Amino acid sequence: MALFSSPEEKRRYTHRLFDRIASHYERMNQVLSLGQVNRWRRQAAIETAVPNGGWVLDVATGEGAIARALLRQWPGVRVVGLDFVRPMLVLGRARLGSEVRWVEGDALRLPFPDGFFDAAVSAFALRNVVDIRTTLKEQARVVRPGGRVVCLEMTWPRHPLFRPIFHLYFGGVVPLLGWLLTGYLDEYRYLPRSVRASLSPEELAALMEDVGLREVRYRLLMLGTVTLHVGTR
Repeated sequence: MALFSSPEEKRRYTHRLFDRIASHYERMNQVLSLGQVNRWRRQAAIETAVPNGGWVLDVATGEGAIARALLRQWPGVRVVGLDFVRPMLVLGRARLGSEVRWVEGDALRLPFPDGFFDAAVSAFALRNVVDIRTTLKEQARVVRPGGRVVCLEMTWPRHPLFRPIFHLYFGGVVPLLGWLLTGYLDEYRYLPRSVRASLSPEELAALMEDVGLREVRYRLLMLGTVTLHVGTR
């Protein structure tokens, strides 16, 4: 299900969307996840298995929530947070300061040498990029052999009894809450549409293997509405 007529249209739309909602982003994540998002982030941080003093790349870092989870989980880790939306980076720098190296850049063309990082992680990013394969391939490229690529993503649930409940909440309640709390409606309509159009857990796992990652595995969280993928370079 295509949401945009071209990759460039999607790039412009998502950039404008996150630029607009940057100041609301973290608060809405807490509300819409029913307070569970930090637990998912902590699990993603654990899966990076970064060695002491190692380097980890947080792709589409936003205001640095995953970066913060990494710093708490792995004392001494060195985190680089990359995003293509400057207001997100400004918020992140205000909250975490120099604990994170902040880089404005494109997930499809990472400005880092091959094998520089011990791990790369992204959260809720892949459904927003214009080319998931290239994004994953870039993450695999900048991770050293033996390092991990970790992806945390929203997933449309499959359970026949839970699907209609989730559809009502995510497709109806979420846009309404987004409008009431932020004043933006279309931006929060995009959220359920983008999840419906995203890859299934099996498809994403196959794509991770296709770009050269091995030992790819995933597990479902929150009744199958969130999936945590892990692959080794």
